[in-house]
Amino acid sequence: MTSNSRVLGAEAMATAVLMIGGLGAAVLGGSAIQVLGIALAWGLTFTAVAHAIGNISGCHVNPAVTLAMVISRKLTPARALFYVIGQVIGALLGGLVVWGIASGVEGWSARHAFAANGWGDSGGSPGGYGLGSVMMLEIILTAIWVFVALCTSGRAFSPGARGLSIGMTLVMINLVSTTVDNASANPVRSLASAVFAGSDALKQLWGFIVFPLIGAVVGVVAWLAVDTATLEETMLDSDVTRKIRDLADGVGDRAIGVVEDVVD
Repeated sequence: MTSNSRVLGAEAMATAVLMIGGLGAAVLGGSAIQVLGIALAWGLTFTAVAHAIGNISGCHVNPAVTLAMVISRKLTPARALFYVIGQVIGALLGGLVVWGIASGVEGWSARHAFAANGWGDSGGSPGGYGLGSVMMLEIILTAIWVFVALCTSGRAFSPGARGLSIGMTLVMINLVSTTVDNASANPVRSLASAVFAGSDALKQLWGFIVFPLIGAVVGVVAWLAVDTATLEETMLDSDVTRKIRDLADGVGDRAIGVVEDVVD
């Protein structure tokens, strides 16, 4: 098993590179490369680092993905701590590099030019979308990221194939949400921007921590609906969730029976 220190180092390095590639594209080249260019930068950078360190830590680079791995019992909480510490360190280091480069322009200010996430009238919501829209978007898009990460976490997928799948998912996430809230689906991505942008970004950072973590749970539920793993094998197992599952299975079986009768 890979040591905790190597996992921490791999996640820190990969997250830092992801911030330099993705956040750097948004901050340094946003007006030139537009939304498509920014989305491709995030996705291609993730694909590259997944090839590089995927066999060391799995290349989570996102606390929401790490939480999903813990919930699905693919990772222990104690080991997950090293993942998250590495991700936070890497995000801040990557953000610092981007800030250092961007601040070389006279008169430049990070407050409204550091691709911070937000809603309402803040600089982090290019389209002026409200909290409800941003909450729904961040939960759903993070759930999709987590769903793909879990579905490709088995031995059938090489780190490269998994990286490409999630990388393309990240492109989609950014295409959908960049003009809404500057695209997050990753608490440390938002942290990297908010720390340097300050002000409103820091005030609204809580949403971009809470919503993706909720999305992680939703993503695990979606994965359970299609994977051979059972509810009992995850941390979501309880009397209540089992009753809900059994009820859903019963409704689904009846619906399938009705469809089969109509077809026949």
